[in-house]
Amino acid sequence: MKTNAMHRAGIVPALMTACALIVAAGAQAQDREREPAPAGPQTALTHGLRPNLLKIGEPLPRWSLQARMAHHRVPGVAIAVLKDGQVVQAMGFGVRQAGTQEAVDADTLFSVGSISKIATAATSLRLVADGRLDLDRDVNGYLRAWQVASLPGVANAPVTLRMLMSHTAGLTVHGFKDFLPGEPLPTLPEILDGTSPAKNNPIRLQHAPGLKVDYSGGGTMVQQRMIEDVAGQPLEAVARAQVFDPLDMHRSTFLSPLPAERGNIARAHDRDGAPTALPRGWQAFPEQAASGLWTSANELGAFVGALIQSYHGADGLLPQPIARQMMTEVAPSPHGLGPRLEGAGATRIFHHGGANDSYHAWIEGYLETGDGFVILTNGANGYALHREIRNALSDAIGLGVNPLVRTVDLDLNAPIYADYAGVYRLDPAAPMDHRGGLADSFDADTVEVAIDDGAMRIRLPDQDEPRTLQPLSPTRFAATTATQYEFHRDAHGKVRALSVEQGSSRAYYRRTPE
Repeated sequence: MKTNAMHRAGIVPALMTACALIVAAGAQAQDREREPAPAGPQTALTHGLRPNLLKIGEPLPRWSLQARMAHHRVPGVAIAVLKDGQVVQAMGFGVRQAGTQEAVDADTLFSVGSISKIATAATSLRLVADGRLDLDRDVNGYLRAWQVASLPGVANAPVTLRMLMSHTAGLTVHGFKDFLPGEPLPTLPEILDGTSPAKNNPIRLQHAPGLKVDYSGGGTMVQQRMIEDVAGQPLEAVARAQVFDPLDMHRSTFLSPLPAERGNIARAHDRDGAPTALPRGWQAFPEQAASGLWTSANELGAFVGALIQSYHGADGLLPQPIARQMMTEVAPSPHGLGPRLEGAGATRIFHHGGANDSYHAWIEGYLETGDGFVILTNGANGYALHREIRNALSDAIGLGVNPLVRTVDLDLNAPIYADYAGVYRLDPAAPMDHRGGLADSFDADTVEVAIDDGAMRIRLPDQDEPRTLQPLSPTRFAATTATQYEFHRDAHGKVRALSVEQGSSRAYYRRTPE
């Protein structure tokens, strides 16, 4: 199942998990001083991979890329590193298919899942720059044979391109399932209406447009329909004219299934590191705009660099005013016009993850400094691996983005912590602009906290198993660095609430009476 790297807080992170910026203070800041960043990306990949959470006093493991590829059973990785908006290094590691000597290089093609949405966004924004699309016009004015159906009981609430790109349109279908060799592939109309052989539900409104963030690959497929209706050509042809050819991305493609004639293709691997999707060796992704892009480290790195250059107005792919809008959050979403955005000043970044069954990828760009990187993997466990690679490359850049977070020893059996346990209910009065992305990735009306055998666990209504939380302070806990939990004890000595935090998003849960 394809999912966005930042979905399902506590589970993913997810693609979302190691995605949030955590400002670590006090002892954590001292830890970073004692743990200098690797001198450069090559050194970082040699002995700089690390986890997100470690106990205070526990030494950094400083893993090598090769060791972690073996640990996670991921046969192939490709990486590009950017400086000043330019690719300065592009490297391949491992093999395209386990059991062969076919080496991965910087031109090897990988499926990049939801990173496809950023290429689709750039294609759309080129059409906006040409005056052929408007960000704030009702999309039904562009759509011909298919229309976004109105939501019952909600009148005069148009869906716009700005909403589609920022995941605020209120549309269904988070992600899409892969298609194995031999399976019939759906057409775009079949995908939009959820009819066989499509594997998704119909793409329809489920919320009033513009009020809440709800990540929707379905919305990106509506965007594809717009592009094709306005241009009178398939997405592949429009993207090639608007993005691929101008950036010399000649190997990149939205074709599905990927033709074997392209050559130098990273094959798919399962969780055991064994080749899968045989006999072809890779799945098909007919939902092209949402998850169908194939590209290489060299070319995806050049694309990330072009977005940075556009932001700076350096005669880039996009006019600077449009690039600035692309890199500005559309409230209440953490997304701009495609990318997810975080940080401020020198640590202002855009990023996006991509996850298909057998491929996991990540892009990240530092808007002010021009640094950045691209990570591509060809294994089902690539999500865990690319998080560790991201840690190493972030450390090598040295600006404190994505820092190591240290946990503390806390005796949760002590009586003072007993009243952390209980049921907490979401406070609907908290502004949606504050709740932000948590309305999607942590969409729970209630959460239950329990303390058992000295461990704190949190359970959401739709989770079979609770998540164990690690203490960062007497009141702050985390399952991952992406999502943290802060308990509020009032002046009467009573725990009255719990805040859930993910980047700049904050949800407030009031403790219910026992």
